[in-house]
Amino acid sequence: MPIVPRTVLIAAVLAALPALAPAEVLDPTPRIAVISAFEPEWTLMKDVLEAPAVQELNGVTFVTGRVEGKEVVLFLSGVSMVNAAMTTQLALDHFMIDGIVFSGIAGGVDPDLNIGDVVVAGQWIEYLEGILARETSPGSFAIPGFLKSDFPNYGMMFTGPVEVASDRPDSPERKYWFAVDPGMLATATEVAASFDLLACNADNDCLSTPPKVVVGGNGVSGMSFLDNADFRSYLSDTFSAEVVDMESAAVAQVAYANQVPFIAFRSLSDLAGGGRGENEMGTFFSLAAANSAALVRAFLAAYEVPTAP
Repeated sequence: MPIVPRTVLIAAVLAALPALAPAEVLDPTPRIAVISAFEPEWTLMKDVLEAPAVQELNGVTFVTGRVEGKEVVLFLSGVSMVNAAMTTQLALDHFMIDGIVFSGIAGGVDPDLNIGDVVVAGQWIEYLEGILARETSPGSFAIPGFLKSDFPNYGMMFTGPVEVASDRPDSPERKYWFAVDPGMLATATEVAASFDLLACNADNDCLSTPPKVVVGGNGVSGMSFLDNADFRSYLSDTFSAEVVDMESAAVAQVAYANQVPFIAFRSLSDLAGGGRGENEMGTFFSLAAANSAALVRAFLAAYEVPTAP
């Protein structure tokens, strides 16, 4: 009996399998995805949602409706990078998403920023994507020759590029930065010019410095909660970062791979270890979430989804 090559057997088996069906679209209406990482942020957006309709998918709750006249779908990303990537792709697979807006809190990295400020970064990087290098002599570290990093290291930690596959001709690509959509950023700039942020929370805990909106600059994301002054300084010096969080760069990567416009509004609830005492997130979480949600509403009111040519 002749021996059939393994590749021929695999091809025959694959040919016999039914074709993969596309993901079921749960709602045909084109919508902007408005994503939050934490329940309080999400609740603020749901409270102003008109004509809400709830759909459950793989344990994730999606709520469709209208905010400021725009058709949206609201959902929680879950905390950290993998959860954010999974839920964003789930939404893209099952809803007609023509833009992604992330709303939430973050830690301040730029020493010129204060708690309560809102940052709308122009680009995002996954700073914990990289290499844990070999120590070649006391205090000195070197990465293998077949790997690269364009940034100074923090001890044994070197940030590396992430490989991204998409329908683009040059796919897969190796990228450090994921830019937000220029049109969305332009709208955010216009809105920020005349937007007033809250300075006190519901318990009348007030900020010592009036909060402001910063549009542009760099954001960094990783799967670790940051509360360390020295590493905060490293992020500021190395990446010229304004803000650090645990989700935005992951969502930006998914948006880039799917070629969907993306922007993130991040309100500073703490200083990522740069404050004088205990981390401030517990005190100013509600205020930061309220400011971010309010700015997102103003953005949605002003933003016009581009029409297809």
